[in-house]
Amino acid sequence: MAVDLGLLIEFPLEILSAVVALIGVKAAIIYGLVRVFGGTERVRSQVAILLSQGGEFAFVLFTAARGEGILDPDLNAFLLVVVSISMMTTPLLLMLQSKWFAKTINANVTEPLNEQFEDDGGRVIITGFGRFGQVVGRLLFANKIKVTILERDASQIAFLRKFGYKVYYGDATQLELLRAAGAASAEAIVVCADSPEEVMEIVSLCQLHFPNLKILARARSRVEANELLGHNVEGFSRETFMSALDLGKQALIALGMHPYKAKRAEAFFRKLDEMRLHELQPHHSEDVLAASRTKEARLELEELFDLEMKGDTERHQSWNRE
Repeated sequence: MAVDLGLLIEFPLEILSAVVALIGVKAAIIYGLVRVFGGTERVRSQVAILLSQGGEFAFVLFTAARGEGILDPDLNAFLLVVVSISMMTTPLLLMLQSKWFAKTINANVTEPLNEQFEDDGGRVIITGFGRFGQVVGRLLFANKIKVTILERDASQIAFLRKFGYKVYYGDATQLELLRAAGAASAEAIVVCADSPEEVMEIVSLCQLHFPNLKILARARSRVEANELLGHNVEGFSRETFMSALDLGKQALIALGMHPYKAKRAEAFFRKLDEMRLHELQPHHSEDVLAASRTKEARLELEELFDLEMKGDTERHQSWNRE
């Protein structure tokens, strides 16, 4: 309410020049500080833009300064307008920056929407070649297995092709793309998409149109694992569970347990958890439409812990016997 926007009409050039100076000087200082502390080029520019505007505390400072007679009323009003306008520029600057990043990253990338797949007899199709899919792909490549990779991120394709990967652009939820990629003749498809919804859509497509295709899928958690079980997909990997289980095994070893015994404990716990997963799967099917993913995961975990607590302690003491 203290901002006099009439000054913008009266002194447009002076105010706009002051806004540019404020944003420019502050962004340059912040950019330099982030660079000193080791931020990447992208991080430096993002932080500089995010913090380049004046802040709300300026209103407090200007009011106090005016009350003490440090700022005269005219200069105080001028500075208030400058700070207010600088705050309004942040969303616009972020939008422009995002467009700039997209342009520079994809500068040499063209999206071959209609590119032809080579008939090289790929035995496996991998959909989604991010960090998860790359691990799967590297293992298959290392064992001389021909793979067809589908990826929808054009910049990711350009990056991967620099390292010799044969990657095709396309959305694997499209039936015709799967046909063109050789889903009818391939032996297996490994669904590594980031989105659980996309994973299930691809699984459903493959089950309906390519019944002979072996389906393996990425499951982020027990919730996604239950959904895959509901579609009769037994070949899946719970990334969070597997990495956490491995870390738990390392914790046992660090606490003095023999590595072989820790490995057996890990294997038994995995077997027990998979058994619980199948036991709770019918409950998941009943609740999946009524609960959100977060709520469902919490309820399922409560059931799992309840079963564990009520179970016979012999299960936990049998690691050395089984």
